[in-house]
Amino acid sequence: MTYDLVIGDRAYSSWSLRGWLLFDAFDIPVKLHVARLYTDELPNLLKDFFPGKTAPTMRTPDGVVVPETIAIAEELASRHPNAGLWPADPKARAIARVLAAEMHAGFTALRSHCPMNLRVSYTDCAPPPEVLADLRRLETLWAWAQKQTRSTPWLCGAYSAADAFFAPVASRIATYNLPVNAQATAYVQAHLAHPSFRRWRAMGMVDGADQEFYRRDYPRRPWPGPTPLPARPVDGTQAENTACPYSGAPVTHVLELQGRHFGFCNAFCRDKTAADPEAWPKFMQLFHS
Repeated sequence: MTYDLVIGDRAYSSWSLRGWLLFDAFDIPVKLHVARLYTDELPNLLKDFFPGKTAPTMRTPDGVVVPETIAIAEELASRHPNAGLWPADPKARAIARVLAAEMHAGFTALRSHCPMNLRVSYTDCAPPPEVLADLRRLETLWAWAQKQTRSTPWLCGAYSAADAFFAPVASRIATYNLPVNAQATAYVQAHLAHPSFRRWRAMGMVDGADQEFYRRDYPRRPWPGPTPLPARPVDGTQAENTACPYSGAPVTHVLELQGRHFGFCNAFCRDKTAADPEAWPKFMQLFHS
């Protein structure tokens, strides 16, 4: 048995990103149940996950449903004490829990003015004073945590649940080119380069049409994270490999990278890999073989 996790659109659901990172970044297996936001899919899916009301909602292997990311983090930490969700050092652990609690409940101006959208990045979003105040608070919190725990680039030593909680905020700073100081910028860049974050964003680039609610007319710029290798989907089934590097199933879809063709068992496997090949270790092992 494994965990089940209900999530929304990967490109837009900031809470879902946080919940998923609590599994992927700490090597805890999970089965995903994906529902598109602003449709009947999510409420219909959650009928089997009472008392959950929104994404993410977790169901444990023994059938206990746990909504809300802060509860999910604590339950996973209790069930997987060696996974490293919270720092082992008592002081660092206390600071990490303080940070996660404030992130869970705060920064409403930033969240409202800058909804998460991993598919674009803008040159400017004219942040109002309330958003700028949230950004100053983030700078203060992050600097305090790193000073108290003598940590870099993460907040409390190794990557922890506290960092997972701030990943959606880091993505907002990247998307909307929000003004933060050099120390905070370095922390944001660490998130954009984190392997789990890159995998989530790669999936978010291809798992459904754009959501109109999140469209803004600001001028755009390239995504400020690592530049993906230039892969692209192509027609046909001819590839160097005969089995999908993820499932082992026969090849049905193909991408091209540096003049070479690689096969996958379905369009999503191909497209998420084409979006950011280096985010996927199994594919890169095939590419370098």
